[in-house]
Amino acid sequence: MKSKILSAVLISACLFGLSGVNTTARGEQKEHISLSGAFALYPMAVKWAGEFKKSHPNVSIDISAGGAGKGMADVLNGMVDIGMVSREVYPDEYKKGAHPISVAKDAVVAIVSASNPAIKEILYKGMKKGTGSQIWISGNCKSWGQFLGNRRNTPIHVYTRSDASGAAEMWAKYFGKKQEDLNGVGAYGDPGITQAVQRDPLGIGFNNIGYAYDANTKRPVKGIYVVPLDQNNNGKIDPWESFYGNLSQLSNAIATGRYPSPPARELYFVTKGKPQKKIVQEFIYWVLTKGQQYTYEAGYVPVSKSKIKTEIKRVY
Repeated sequence: MKSKILSAVLISACLFGLSGVNTTARGEQKEHISLSGAFALYPMAVKWAGEFKKSHPNVSIDISAGGAGKGMADVLNGMVDIGMVSREVYPDEYKKGAHPISVAKDAVVAIVSASNPAIKEILYKGMKKGTGSQIWISGNCKSWGQFLGNRRNTPIHVYTRSDASGAAEMWAKYFGKKQEDLNGVGAYGDPGITQAVQRDPLGIGFNNIGYAYDANTKRPVKGIYVVPLDQNNNGKIDPWESFYGNLSQLSNAIATGRYPSPPARELYFVTKGKPQKKIVQEFIYWVLTKGQQYTYEAGYVPVSKSKIKTEIKRVY
């Protein structure tokens, strides 16, 4: 991967109890679930864990975000019960026992600084797929003038992910490539990309939607804008392509297929073989049933009702 490490951001959270505490004050058995992996799934998993805890007060849940690659490695090495993965599982991972269960959908989007001097024109014209490929793959698009088709000679500062990332894999797949083919200055995790673009008026990067939008306001995170995709290559964003103003509109576009896949994608809980711990089975089943009601609220898209039946069968 053609990248330089810009920053390192590690997000981890120990929720609802301390590791190693096996009993409650009343002497009741305390159960434990551990997850690690995709930044994309981290906010959703935290929400699910909080709601699950309300009906399962004796369960502690540890969640850490470090990228899809880390989540996959951790679960296959037996370090966690569940790996959070935001890309398709590779054949060699299946051979090692990876067992994916689809739990939600989201997407990867391009972002630019709100301070970009050409921001109005960028939002009006959007980004053609070919232009994106020239930015991240060939490197032939080097200025905002080339991006917009005018004489602006200000350079484009390109950012990508430095960690093994499902977001980067899906963004590259949109251009028919793999993560290692992406050009740009590398930033660690979604927070690293967001911070880099916020600070750079000439920057462009990509994020999971959970980090491009504020979960409370449903608007783009302060300091950035989401770049619309000009899907019909006519040089402007048509009304049917205009759904980036808030997270609810974009989530609906993902659910109805108006936002392309990739970079829209499924998100997975991965276990090593079928989950064996009863409490892990119970948690994943809850996520696929009662837990789906929280997806839109958290900025995600639920699994289709027809697919939920198939995924539940993969739990037991």
